[in-house]
Order: sequence, then structure tokens, then C-alpha cells
Amino acid sequence: MTNAQIYTIVALGLYALIMAFIGVFSFGKSKTLDHFLIGGRNVGAWMTAFSYGTAYFSAVVFVGYAGQHGWNIGIGAVWIGVGNAILGCLLSWLLFANRTRKITKHMGTKTMPEYFEKRYNSKGMKLLAAVVIFVFLVPYSAAVYKGLGSLFSAVFPGVETWVWMLLIACLTAVYLVAGGYVATAYTDLIQGVIMLVGVICLVVAVLSHGNVGGISGFISNLGAFESLPGDPNPTTGSQLTSIFGGSSFKFLCFNIMLTSFGTWGLPQMIGKFYAIKDTSAIKRGTVISTVFCLVIGCGAYLVGSASRLILGGQLPEGGIDAVIPAVLMEVLGSGALGLILLAIIMVLLLSASMSTLEAVVLTSASAVAVDLIPSVRKKSFRPSSQMLITRGFCLAFVACSFIFATQNIPIIVSLMSFSWGVVSGCFIGPYIWGLFSKRITRIGAYAGMLGGLLTVGISTLVISLNSGFSAAAARSPEMGVAAMAVSLVIVPLVSLVTKNKKEEAERVDAVFECYKEN
Repeated sequence: MTNAQIYTIVALGLYALIMAFIGVFSFGKSKTLDHFLIGGRNVGAWMTAFSYGTAYFSAVVFVGYAGQHGWNIGIGAVWIGVGNAILGCLLSWLLFANRTRKITKHMGTKTMPEYFEKRYNSKGMKLLAAVVIFVFLVPYSAAVYKGLGSLFSAVFPGVETWVWMLLIACLTAVYLVAGGYVATAYTDLIQGVIMLVGVICLVVAVLSHGNVGGISGFISNLGAFESLPGDPNPTTGSQLTSIFGGSSFKFLCFNIMLTSFGTWGLPQMIGKFYAIKDTSAIKRGTVISTVFCLVIGCGAYLVGSASRLILGGQLPEGGIDAVIPAVLMEVLGSGALGLILLAIIMVLLLSASMSTLEAVVLTSASAVAVDLIPSVRKKSFRPSSQMLITRGFCLAFVACSFIFATQNIPIIVSLMSFSWGVVSGCFIGPYIWGLFSKRITRIGAYAGMLGGLLTVGISTLVISLNSGFSAAAARSPEMGVAAMAVSLVIVPLVSLVTKNKKEEAERVDAVFECYKEN
């Protein structure tokens, strides 16, 4: 066993013990469904902010997005991190956090499907939303498994990837099923601190590498880069140093929009606003979360943009998904200090992935246990039974996503892009317009939800039939952005010609009274 493996195993062992302790500690605080799903709506600024940020960034961001886009685009890829922090985090908190907290508390909703049911007085919309969440968040979580599994395989080449994915699944299941949202809030705070320390250390280590040349030499060395003969992804130094992505400008813009605006319609992100306790916590959380996302996002893409220099322009075996693992081994794979930092980075990426997984699992399990099953079952569940069922579906979802991840699906970035596009494309219009306008009708909301779903579905089918699925996968960012735009446009347009009846208008007026409360 190598020193790198020993350091990593020790760090992972300590981390696992801490997570297990938090799960046991939080068990007594999650005995009601309200506490299990949204922490009793009493979660503070720091925990909510870190929970939002850690759910945003997983190993896929580092291994998939940062590795691929940093390698192909260069320094311009850092704009994705900036966009995520400003558009996906800051603007989301400013526009939606307080309104979401107030309206969901007033209506007594704990999940996104419940929000649709009570805002639009539609059980059918609740069922459709629950199905979309459960079906399309499975590949999302599978992408997280794949990204982290491939990274650990770089440090432990003799161990199969599925072993690491199984370890991640078991560890996530233990503390999530035991403690619910309360456990995830505590762990996200710890994971967030680990991520901040790890990313800062990684950026310093990368910039200090001889091929990079520090801050002063980074741009000049990148500008002098020349692709090796036979490079499957050839590029030039001018492309890699172009501040706006050069020939990849359009592709860069679509990725910024997908990964930033996409959070506006993702239930696992919006759910953080349900749980925060008051307006003052939201103000503090806005600043904390934005700074966190700026450091993590920009740090990840900066590392990716230096990858060609560090690896000498040689794409590692395993392709684009192996870029970041190879960079880590090159930069931190020797020396006691480097090995300690490598262990920290491995825990960082494990933390990032587990925090994303726990948010997705909790969202998906509640969609079935709280929204889907009670809606089709005539008799209602006792609270204790519903808690047991919710915990059971947490386990089931972890198992389903693990099985899906073990299948031979190599393009982990596309998996996440499709999931973001479909889920956010369905929900973004009905969710946002439902917060701000009394005039949005049930039919308008339905139209927006179906419009977003069909935009991705039909586009994928047409492109796949003409050019193959790989071509459709390459266009997933454009399809996701189009789905969100369609949803946002269709909802108010259809609502204009399908006005609410008097009784429905009065019901909606009563809902909007919550915004007059302190």
C-alpha cells in the first residue's frame, strides 16, 4: 500500500466516523416528518448557506465540468464559476429565498410537489412533479457516483470503481436515514468547511507547480501552449487564454446559463429556502452562500484550466473524466505535505458529492413517500408510518442510483446536464411565476411544466434519430436552457387566456396575504 493510499484511508476513516456520529446525534431531532424533511423550519444562516453551496457543487463539477471545460476552453471556463456564484446563488437568494420561505410556511408545504398542489389547487400537478423528480434525479445522482468513483480509482487503481460507489452509498444512507434534514444541515456545515480549505490548498498547489509557474507565469505559459501531434482535442494558446472562451464563447454561455439559472428550478436547491428560520438569517445566508460558491466554483475551474500545462498536453488514459484525477496525482502525489493535501482533497470531493447526494435523495424520496403514494392511496398514513416509508424510500433511492451508476455510461457531464435541463425546465416557470403573480392559472402552470419536459424530450429524440445519442448529449446544455426559457414564457402567456375563476382568485388572494406578514 502506498503512502497516498494510507493517508487517504486514515482521512476517510475519520470523516466516516464524524458523519456516523452526526447521524446518531440527529436521530432524536428528526422524529416528525416536518423535522425530517425541512428541519422544523428553524435552520440558521450558516447551515442553510453551506447546505445550499454544498448541494450545488459535487465531484461532477470538479471531475466532469471543471476537467472537461477547463481542458477544452481554458481560462474562460472560470466564468462558469462566476456565473454560478452570481446568478445561481446570489440572485436566487435575493429573488426567491424570502418569498419561498413565507409562502411555503403559510401553505404548510414541505416539498416542491406539495407547493404546486396548494399553490395551483391541483393534485394532478403534484403527481406529475413527483414522478419527474423521482425519474430524472436518478441519473443526476448516478453522475455524482460516477464522478467520485473515477477519482478514487485514480488513487486506488487496484480497487474496482463500484466498490467506492458502494461505500459512498452506504455512508450517505446511514446518516441521512437516521437524521434527515437536520443531519444533512450539520454535515453540510462541516463538509463546507472541508471544501473551502481543500479548494484553497488545491489552487495554491496547482499554481505552484513547475509547469504553471505561479500566478505571474500562468497566463504566459498557457498562451505559449501548443497541442501535441495526434491530440484528440487540439487547441491553441490563444484559445486557452481568451478571457471570453474564444471559439467556445457560445458553448460557454449556454453552460453558464444551464448551471446557473438551472438552480432556480431544482427542488433540492429550492428546498433549502423552506427550512431557513427567518428574514435576518436569509440576509446573512445570502452573503455566506455567495462567497462560498465563488471560492469553490472559480477554484474548481481555475484548476481545470491549468490541466493542460500540468499534464503536458497529454490527455490521460480514461479520457476527459480522468483529467482532474491525473492532475491531483501529479500535483500532490509525492512528499508528506503533498500526500496530506491529497487526502484532504479526496475528503473534499467526497464531502461535495455526499452533500449533493443527500439533497437529491431527500428530495426524491419525499416526492414518492409524501407526494406520490398518499395521493393515489385512499387512506391516509399515520405520521409514524409516513416517517418509516420516507426513510425506506431514502434507502431505495440510494440503491437505485447506485445500480444506475454501475452501468457503463461514460459521459457523466451529459447525465447531469440532461437531468438539470428536464427537472429545472419543468419546474422553473410554475415555481417562479407562482411566487410573484396572482394571475398565474393552473392551466398556465401545467403548460409550462409540460412545455419544459417536451422541449428536452422531443429535441433529444429528433437529434438522436438524425445524428445519434452522442450528438444529443453534446447539445444537452442548449436543450436545458431552451426548456427553462420555454417554461418561463409559456406560463404567463397561457395564463393570460385562461383567467382564474372568482373562487380560485379569492383562494390565491388568501395565499398571497402571507407576503404582508413580517
